[in-house]
Amino acid sequence: MFNVNRQMLTRGALAAAVAIPATLIAGFALAQVEGQPTPGGLGLPNMVTPVGLGTQQFYNMVLMPIISFIALFVLGLLIYVSYRFNEQRNPIPSKLTHNTPLEIVWTLIPVLILLFISVPSLRLLAEQVEVPEASVTIKVTGNQWYWSYKYPEDQGGGFGFDQMLKPESELQPGDLRLLSVDNEAVVPVNEVIAVHITSNDVIHAFGVPSFGVRMDAIPGRLNQTWFKIEKEGVYYGQCFFICGKDHAYMPIVIRAVSREKYNEWLAQAKQKFASADSRVRVAAESH
Repeated sequence: MFNVNRQMLTRGALAAAVAIPATLIAGFALAQVEGQPTPGGLGLPNMVTPVGLGTQQFYNMVLMPIISFIALFVLGLLIYVSYRFNEQRNPIPSKLTHNTPLEIVWTLIPVLILLFISVPSLRLLAEQVEVPEASVTIKVTGNQWYWSYKYPEDQGGGFGFDQMLKPESELQPGDLRLLSVDNEAVVPVNEVIAVHITSNDVIHAFGVPSFGVRMDAIPGRLNQTWFKIEKEGVYYGQCFFICGKDHAYMPIVIRAVSREKYNEWLAQAKQKFASADSRVRVAAESH
């Protein structure tokens, strides 16, 4: 029996030697490519919005230390119990079955941990759901299986377009398989972007990991979220609900540019997509 316990301790120590370093570094984004998934990347993606950065800090500075401490404490307790209370050291088992102070402690400590976590968690949640005054508002509609965007006329838009997955045969150098789209949504950096989200058919979920944003798209309901991108670039997301057979093929691509480039894109997109809408209306009327 003692040999078995030694083997268990050895295996436990080896497992700890592998698991503990992985646990301690899992909270940090290692070798992440900004805005897109990274093979071999660990932890949360690099965040580029205030809400995303707050989420990342909460995970790295609050949750991970607590999780690591609990994991190490339980591991140490298991090793101690296996050594101190094995059959060789205790041939006659203890008949102790109840310890009121111990039961109070192991109930009270998790409650205190949850209360400690709740303070920054609720503050972050309030920041996520309270949408500040926005300079740009976009309406996003989920469809099976693509996204539709509308830019309001009073903000220089007055047009809409569909965003569909690029077939592999049309991919260009720099495009990402299963993530690149035909029409990227463009927004300005360092400005609050409000996103109104709904669905035409089933429940979808609009999510961009680098923004720390995910919001359900529900038929007959208009949900709202926001983000403020602090760095120019291209950011990828996807539908986060299993919405049907092509759920895996409705990515989201948002390009963040300067206000000057955004105004230029608005003028070009207004001509491009307005003419496309007129062709669709003419075709519909002819039938």
